[in-house]
Amino acid sequence: MKVIISDTKEELGQSAGAYAAMIIRDTITSQGYANIILATGTSQFETLNQLILEKDIDWSKVTMFHLDEYIGLPVTHPASFRKYLVERFLSKVPSLLASYLINGEGNLEEELEYLAKNIQEHPIDVALVGIGENGHLAFNDPPADFDTDSPYLVVNLDEPCRRQQMGEGWFGSLEEVPLQAISMSVRQIMKSAHIICSVPDERKAIAVKNSLENEISNAFPASILQLHPHCTFFLDKESASLLTAIEIADRNN
Repeated sequence: MKVIISDTKEELGQSAGAYAAMIIRDTITSQGYANIILATGTSQFETLNQLILEKDIDWSKVTMFHLDEYIGLPVTHPASFRKYLVERFLSKVPSLLASYLINGEGNLEEELEYLAKNIQEHPIDVALVGIGENGHLAFNDPPADFDTDSPYLVVNLDEPCRRQQMGEGWFGSLEEVPLQAISMSVRQIMKSAHIICSVPDERKAIAVKNSLENEISNAFPASILQLHPHCTFFLDKESASLLTAIEIADRNN
């Protein structure tokens, strides 16, 4: 595990996006294609912006999966993660080989089977993820299920998670935030060859400290990333402000 700290969230995104692009290019060169996971939310704005700007990525050889989606939320809703990815990524890389977006509006059992089948056929080369204010990884809120082998599962969203979604402006009230979502499982995320975790902003500082400096526990779901051999955390000064014990791999000044 590496930790790279930038002065600003913009610099964080530039570093994370450039690093993701390098892995994607190298993977395409070595095996002819790349399979990626993209996260959503405000924490990913700058990273995705930079990834899209990167040159010499043959997107026609890239297959994309995404992490999570609310159950029962229409794709037209401003908080829909399908809408987010269509507008912020897919519309800007039209040559992408394939994308597997999560549909939380239909038959959930069929959707879970569909997603599981396809991700099992596409081993992930690099996953771009974030962590929540409650330390969640994807929508695996504490206490997260570290044991299930299912690639995707239906999860209940706890109140801190739902308050974060409201606080970020995706919903007008707590009551509007769905109670459940389809989420990629922790074990499925950990199967990725590389993981890039982008976490800006002071409001994530406690979650960052808990995830990086506490013992691994499903009470702090993102702490599991400490076990991944090729996981890099990209932080800004605000999100890293409470760290004291970990070794910093690099600091951009």
